[in-house]
Amino acid sequence: MESLSRISSILETARDLTLEAAQAASASGRTIHKDGRQGTSAETKKLLNSRMDKEVLDGLRRVIGMMSRGIDCSEFFADVVKNVASPVLEIKKLVYIYLLRYAESEPDLALLSINTIQKALNDQNQLVRAMAMRVMSGIRVPVISQIVALGVKRCVADMSAYVRKSAALAIPKCYRLDPTTLPQLTESLSTLLGDRSFYVVGAAVMAYLEVCPHEWGLVHPHYRSLVKMLIDMDEWGQLAVLRLLTEYSRRHFPAKSTKKKVKGWDSGGAGGFYSDEEVEGDAGGKVIEVVTVMDPDLELLLKACVPLTQSRNSAVIVAAARVYRHLAPPSCLSTIAGPLVSLLRGAVDVQHMALVNIVSISLEHPQPFTQFATHFLVHASDPAHIWRLKLEVLTLIFPHTNVHTKNLILSELEYFAKGYDKELVKEAVRAIGRCAQSQTKNAARCLRLLLRQVESSDGTLVAESLTVIRHIIQQDPRNHAKTVVRLAKALDTATNPSARASIVWLVGEFAGINDGNNVAADTLRILAKGFHSESEQAKLQIVLLAAKVYAHHLNYTQPAVPTEEGPGDEDKHPISLLFSYILLLARYDLSYDLRDRARLYKSILSVPSSTQLATLLLLAPKPTPQAPSPSSGRESFTLGSAAMVVGKDEDIRGYEALPEWTTPSRAPSPSLREPPPLATPSIDTHRGGAVSMPAARVAGVRSASPRIRSPHVGSPGVGSSALPPTAKANGVPESLEDFLASEEEEESDDDDDDDDDVVVDDEEEVVEEEEESEEEESEEEESEGEGAGESAGLLGAK
Repeated sequence: MESLSRISSILETARDLTLEAAQAASASGRTIHKDGRQGTSAETKKLLNSRMDKEVLDGLRRVIGMMSRGIDCSEFFADVVKNVASPVLEIKKLVYIYLLRYAESEPDLALLSINTIQKALNDQNQLVRAMAMRVMSGIRVPVISQIVALGVKRCVADMSAYVRKSAALAIPKCYRLDPTTLPQLTESLSTLLGDRSFYVVGAAVMAYLEVCPHEWGLVHPHYRSLVKMLIDMDEWGQLAVLRLLTEYSRRHFPAKSTKKKVKGWDSGGAGGFYSDEEVEGDAGGKVIEVVTVMDPDLELLLKACVPLTQSRNSAVIVAAARVYRHLAPPSCLSTIAGPLVSLLRGAVDVQHMALVNIVSISLEHPQPFTQFATHFLVHASDPAHIWRLKLEVLTLIFPHTNVHTKNLILSELEYFAKGYDKELVKEAVRAIGRCAQSQTKNAARCLRLLLRQVESSDGTLVAESLTVIRHIIQQDPRNHAKTVVRLAKALDTATNPSARASIVWLVGEFAGINDGNNVAADTLRILAKGFHSESEQAKLQIVLLAAKVYAHHLNYTQPAVPTEEGPGDEDKHPISLLFSYILLLARYDLSYDLRDRARLYKSILSVPSSTQLATLLLLAPKPTPQAPSPSSGRESFTLGSAAMVVGKDEDIRGYEALPEWTTPSRAPSPSLREPPPLATPSIDTHRGGAVSMPAARVAGVRSASPRIRSPHVGSPGVGSSALPPTAKANGVPESLEDFLASEEEEESDDDDDDDDDVVVDDEEEVVEEEEESEEEESEEEESEGEGAGESAGLLGAK
């Protein structure tokens, strides 16, 4: 018997395979026109109008296939919409897809299907109800906006979380279709934000951010539940909730730190040993330190974000980092340093975003990233925009690392400064300069590294190195006299025009050191011999050097009281002769700019009375140049925003900065964030619909049943099948509101003041305890008590 059953199963499998092969062969044998249509329009319409579900499904597949290839299928609208009431789920799906695409072009015909789609909200299948809600909200016909709003309100109370999520996603569509429906949508949104399913809450937050992003009254009672659900949500829900809670915290929590007086004695103080009095000022007394004080709700959010740093989604990690960056104290930033660095193992675009965020944090707080210095070393495969950011991070964390790491960073920068990529060479040299500028203790070593590059044959490297050297020397000119002498000797081998011009300028800046007893005049003498072969850039600096040397000479040799007489022929000092010679060479040069510059220097230095003016013009002290980080200024943008990537100099459309921290006087009361009172299990009024009843009202239900009234047939939201047969037999009203109204009327007419207690046990059964003082209670009251017990049992059943 076993072998026969096995043979029969094999035959059935072979038959199925044969049928599938035949269908594939028939599909491949269909005629496909040049425009992509399968068969003719008449054949497709015939299939759509067929009474057989299989043929209708085949016709719909043809239509959807043509739609996917961009072919206009609006001619089949009437034939497709005719099948919207089909009980086959596959047919419904394809019809709904077609309606979402062409309903706006045929609004009159689309309205014919609205009634059928609205009836689908009562379907037993949750997929059908969710699709109906999606289609109703996706049909962009303003006439049905109120119908869509009512559909949303109905699906909000559905038992299926999938349907409730569809209702949440339909709220923004309905709002865009008709903004006047905002009050109804806000009420539904408030219910969805308090949903117990994290699957629904994420979509509700997305809808909130689009429809009413500043209605904070909707968020207050659900703040803590949102924080607790954060770990269970999907990635897109986590992003929306983190975005919402970040702005909420800045608006409703006070500043994150305060100053407090700590009992204890400052050893450096001058107060008495046994004195308890506070000594004002810095000398002694009670120690005042800044203590971080966070709101408990804010601390709850920060703790909830810790597991999110291990997410597989890089966007979630960046969103969690944004929370810590803008809400937590700087001491907590180490929590997000490691997760951000881990993103450097991802794709290039993920690396770029991670590095941009790391740079933004490091501009103010580089300490958390010092332990990950080796992760920022440049790789040979890194593109330009990646290694630029890595070099920037290395220079930002350089002052805060240990000696070993500093040596490693400088060695890496020196290695890349000798590379073949000119852009990388420039950035490496500039990075060395920023390292020297950020910490003067390592300026000497950085200067030695740069001086080695001056003798290089690469003109780009030499020019960039001299620019950085000039910045380093200007920070402390007195201690770099020997460096200037070494640079002056390098003029014999330097060939790059910009490099030679930089060296001559540095020599001119040091022309006044040691009362003129320096190499400036001798360097000018050597340069004058080859003046005609210098570049225009170098000639300008040589003329400037001659003017500076001669100005210093005049300051040392002229009397205190200047006269109007110019220098006579007896003035045969070598510096005067050298200055005149340089001006004579520049007078016949081809460059207009050089000739004008020489004429200016001659006019202000030839008259002794203008020597002071020449000194102010030529020998004025220069401010120390600063080389800020290339990303300086971007730390003010919100972490993870596109504005931070584009930069501060660009016009960012739509960017909204985070609000400032609220003050303690404006911060709302924490009681607003208390969760709403829990509702008792509700009566299932429909497949997914429910009418909830607060626990306070359940506690007030009397044991005696109300007067029997005729049931109200057709109560909205309550079906005839919602109540069990026993309840119908006893005449219980179909609507919960009718039940409560009749009960209140009974209580007003009743003169008996007996107190009844209703207790709901773990099995959700209501037990009635009555204390009767008289024994004349009739059997009618006992039967009424039983009826009330059955009704209350409905309140306890979910």
